Order: sequence, then structure tokens, then C-alpha cells
Amino acid sequence: MSLIACNIMSLDGFYAATDGNPLVLPMDTAFDAYNLERLRAADSLLLGANSYRMFMGFWPLQATNPAASSVHREFGKIYGRIPVTVVSDSLTSDDVTPETTIVRRADAGTRVKELGGNVITFGSRVTWNALLAAGLVDEVHLIVGATALGEGVPVFTGPVDGLALIETRRLDGSDNVLLRYRAS
Repeated sequence: MSLIACNIMSLDGFYAATDGNPLVLPMDTAFDAYNLERLRAADSLLLGANSYRMFMGFWPLQATNPAASSVHREFGKIYGRIPVTVVSDSLTSDDVTPETTIVRRADAGTRVKELGGNVITFGSRVTWNALLAAGLVDEVHLIVGATALGEGVPVFTGPVDGLALIETRRLDGSDNVLLRYRAS
């Protein structure tokens, strides 16, 4: 099993504005293309409850949306079929699609070890930070947006040691930069 956590962040290290809105960050076409590349390589998706609600309420509908870009339509098709594990103490089976497995937060570490294959997580900051602290995240991919928020929700929930830089890349046609780290 390989778990990759992907997130966008501001130049000054924030995941979202103070109200929790990540859409203030520069999520451009290069950002979408990189995330699609990661999603294509994934065998399953791991999300926290808030990200699950936001993504699953939007992406599957894009598969057949004639106004959506081809990248967004492909996202929608993948989100409509990929197995999803959501870490949540609040969601019930009535809140999720049949392809979704709910795992309680206390059981997340054990369940992640059982997933197998390539697992990707987007957003879900609290979930992947807890798994990173438990030594279960293999790589952290941070797309640094060309903006500073000044304040907001930090991308990391606490101190992190042991990240080794394995790639830096300016995303094509964008001012966003990818930083890939191996977690030890």
C-alpha cells in the first residue's frame, strides 16, 4: 500500500481561509491536471467527512456535464467509480454512496494498512495529518499557490519531522509549484 496526501496551500502555509474555504487558493487548470494525474494512478480514494461531502456532491455530476471541461468530466467519471474510504465519526451509510466505506476515526490507521494498492487523499487535512503522525503516509504532495493569505487554516496540524524533498516542479502554464516529499 502506498498513501499519497495531496493538498494545495498558500505561500505562507495555509490550507484555507479563516472560514475554512480552500477555494480562495489558485486552483487553476495546471492544478486540476496534476490532481487528475494522481487520481488516474490511484486504486482508491481516502477522504475525511468534509472533503467527502464537498467532492462527492460535485465531482460525480461533472461526468455528464456538457459545460464541464474534459478534465473535469474525467474527474467525474473516476469519482463515480473509484472505491472511497471516508474517515468519519458523523457520517452514516445513508450519507454515502454504495461504493463508499465509512471508517471511524479511531480505526483509520488499521483500515488504511488494509487498503492495499495506491491510495490518494485530497483535502482531508485532519485525516492525512493524523495518518502522517502515525507513520502511514508515504508521500506528501503540496502544490504551493502563488498567493499569501496572511491568516487561515494551516496545512499542518502540528510539527512534522522526517520529510525528504524528492521533487520540485513548476506546473506547466501556472505560477503554482509542486513540492513532493517522502515521509519517513
